[in-house]
Amino acid sequence: MDGISRDLSVEVNGRRYRAPAQPTVVVCVDGSEPDYTTEAIRAGVMPFLEKALATGADLRADCVVPSFTNPNNLSIVTGRPPAVHGIAGNYFLNPETGREVMMNDPEFLRTGTILAAFADAGLKVAVVTAKDKLRTLLGHRMKGICFSAEKADKASIAENGIDDLLAFVDRPLPSVYSADLSEFVFAAGVRLLETKRPDIMYLSTTDYIQHKHAPGTPVANAFYAMIDRHLAAMDRLGAVVALTADHGMNAKFGPDGAPQVIYLQTVLDAMLGEGATRVILPITDPYVVHHGALGSFATAYLPAGADAAAVAARLSALPGMELVLDGDAAARRFELPRERIGDLVAVSERNWVLGTRADRHDLSGLDAPLRSHGGISEQRVPLMVTRAVTGLDGRRLRNFDIFDVALNHLAGAA
Repeated sequence: MDGISRDLSVEVNGRRYRAPAQPTVVVCVDGSEPDYTTEAIRAGVMPFLEKALATGADLRADCVVPSFTNPNNLSIVTGRPPAVHGIAGNYFLNPETGREVMMNDPEFLRTGTILAAFADAGLKVAVVTAKDKLRTLLGHRMKGICFSAEKADKASIAENGIDDLLAFVDRPLPSVYSADLSEFVFAAGVRLLETKRPDIMYLSTTDYIQHKHAPGTPVANAFYAMIDRHLAAMDRLGAVVALTADHGMNAKFGPDGAPQVIYLQTVLDAMLGEGATRVILPITDPYVVHHGALGSFATAYLPAGADAAAVAARLSALPGMELVLDGDAAARRFELPRERIGDLVAVSERNWVLGTRADRHDLSGLDAPLRSHGGISEQRVPLMVTRAVTGLDGRRLRNFDIFDVALNHLAGAA
């Protein structure tokens, strides 16, 4: 923060954030159900985090529902729910065009970010994300460094604020379907702290491991041991580290190991006629090998004149269904932009997922029983800070409060 006043603050979306007195790293560990860190600490593979949390903050928070990557990452960096920033899923039916599209384009983002505001105020800001699908949203109108591990080999000064990344991080380009993709994010974060010294850095990983391995299993513990080593390195470099998740993760299979799926389009076709309705799965993104585009949240568009309440009642009675709401009620309950979620919103139970039709989901890439997310059952996430915090007054915390907690509530901060 050379030349920047320690009294500096910025206001973003109605919330004020103080500039950090030392480098602050906010980490979103994709799919990090709280039990992952709990089990890893119990197994003795996260010694740094265990020690840091003894004097820091080991809290829990609720993520945004739908508990998917895009809406939660954008909530974290805007400090607000999707009703404010507009990103309601990874994928949606654009009401302006009638086309189903990825919600990756910044044109869908309705607000500025905390990252861009601090960069405009003169702070050094850096963003590293695992998958490129998030990069343009997270880096929207932000002056600074912003790149993805997925396309690190293509980074340029003009596009990303940095180039020659593979040499910089001293790691090969990782596969998008690997733990290496997340490790590249952490390794890059450490190198940035060593060399560029950003005042604020945001790191966002991928949930490839969490989709395949439950908390406490050897592969999961090895992954969290890797995280711990990098968190310790950031701490040695003088950074405050705050960690949360975009969503949790649960098993979505029955006693026989087969996925428990409600094929919602098939059900609605039988009820209202084939082609009369349209089911949208907001989990959909370009990376579906590990979940087959099956998640616990779906939206449905009904034909004109359909009795939405009657349809909702019949869907609610299906085995494995937790909740079906009309669009107005869902927008209110989950703080979503009404025009981007359809006529009905369906949420499946903890160990169930929602699909369209069986023939539209390729599950051949699943080499482990299905684990996924999207529902209320994946809403609880960690919110951890490696320094003590104060002044939270027992309020309900959301994962998108993490910048507020890390910047405004450090114990002893001026």
